[in-house]
Formats: sequence, C-alpha cells, structure tokens
Amino acid sequence: MYARRQLINRIMMGFAVLCTVFGIFFLFWVLKDLVVHGLQFIGPRVFVDDTPGPDTPGGGLRNALVGSLILTFWCMVFSIPIGVLAGTWLSEYGKNGILANVVRFVNQVLLSAPSIVLGVFIYSMMVHPNGLFTLRGFSGWAGAAALGLIAVPKMVVTTENMLNLIPDHMREAAFALGARKSRVIMSVTYRAALSGIVTGVLLAFAQVIGETAPLLFTSLGNQFFSTNMWKPMAALPPVIFSFALSPYDRWKQLAWAGAFLIAVLVLGLNILVRSTLKQSKS
Repeated sequence: MYARRQLINRIMMGFAVLCTVFGIFFLFWVLKDLVVHGLQFIGPRVFVDDTPGPDTPGGGLRNALVGSLILTFWCMVFSIPIGVLAGTWLSEYGKNGILANVVRFVNQVLLSAPSIVLGVFIYSMMVHPNGLFTLRGFSGWAGAAALGLIAVPKMVVTTENMLNLIPDHMREAAFALGARKSRVIMSVTYRAALSGIVTGVLLAFAQVIGETAPLLFTSLGNQFFSTNMWKPMAALPPVIFSFALSPYDRWKQLAWAGAFLIAVLVLGLNILVRSTLKQSKS
C-alpha cells in the first residue's frame, strides 16, 4: 500500500512538473518574440509622434500611449472608491445577509463575464443614440466606464478577502477602547489589510490597461492626439489590434513596439505586486 501511494505521488508530481515546464516554455517563447520583434522598433519617435496614416513612413504611438493612461486613470478614479467600499461593506456590515449574498453573486457574474460583453453593455447604455446615458456617441468616458466594470469586481473580491483575514480580536480590542465602527475600520482593519488592498488595485490596473474589446465599442479610437474625454480617444490595445492586422510595414512595426511596451508595463506591475505581498508576509 505504501509503495502504491509513493508511485502515485511520483506520477502526479511528474505530471505537475511537466505542466509547469510546458507553461513556462510558451511564456518565455512569447516574451522572446516580444523582445526580439518589439525592442528593435522602440525609439524616441515612438513616444513623441502620433500614429501615422496608411503607408506613411515614420510616426509613433504618443496619442495611443497618452490615451491609454488617461482612460486607465479615470477608470481607477471611479473604480477604487466603489470597489474598496463595496468590499468593506460585504466584510464589515453585510456579512452573510441576503443582500450581501446577492451582491456577491452579481460581483462573481461581472468577474467572469467576457470583457467584450461589458463593452457592448456600455455601448448600449452610453454610446447608442437610444441609450440611457448617451454621451453623443463614442467617447473616452464610455471607455473608462467599460474598463471600470472590469476593474471593480476584482477590487471588491480582493478587499473583502483581505478584510476577512484580519482577526476579530483586533476589532474587539478597538471596540473595548470605545472606538466607533467606522473608526475601527479606518484605523485598524484598513491599516492591517492595506498591502492586500493595494495589491488588488494594482492587479486590476494591470488587467484593464491591456483590454482591447471594450474600447472598440466605447472610446473607438482616434488617429490624432486628443485629451478630450467627450470625444473618441486613442488607446494602445486597439491600436495594436488594428495595426497588427494591417498590410503596412510601419503599422506592424508599431504594433510590435506597442505590444512590447504593454508587456513590460504589466510585467513590472506584477513584479511590484509580488514584492508587496512578500514584504507584507515578512
């Protein structure tokens, strides 16, 4: 019996190692292609010039880079308070109540919903002429709202889980000193769970900055430099999508450069998240 268990354990361990090597192999394959094809097209013009016209030499990704940063910034401005406060209510007030369970169910649905579905929903609400909150067509606000629907569920789950990990005796000690519940949340639970909450925010940021499908239905894109959120706005992921499928060599080069920049940014954010978690555990 012992020898049989040992054999099964070795087989399953070998299978797990094989799957790990398989995943790491393709990960490094993708990163190798991004570095080889993307790094060679990175230069000053990528950051100072706007996207060029068809079959036009030169050009860069300035408008797309700035547009992505603006859309993501406003997405996080709206998403962080909603996500953190909703997760706080579920952990500290809602508990296992009926309304809290309904909120968790809806949040799980949003968390698993395809991003293109969320983009179509925002299109029908904010872009379509018959929408409930129509903003006169495609706009940066619609794009930020679509990205917000992706970011909020992740923040809600992360915040609730981090607050649930805080021992109850820390809250009880604060209550024994006469502190109000709001004061306990702000000064005790938030402080203890801060690293986990920040980790959730960074993970949400890393996810939404690379989203393409929702922006195709909301912010649409813009060939020119624009910071007007009431008008169509360029973003890096849709530009990469359209340029990669184009027949023009310069557009394909810019697509490789943009993919490399997004990969570096997301990789850097994930390294930051890992280091933050490691410091919090130590």
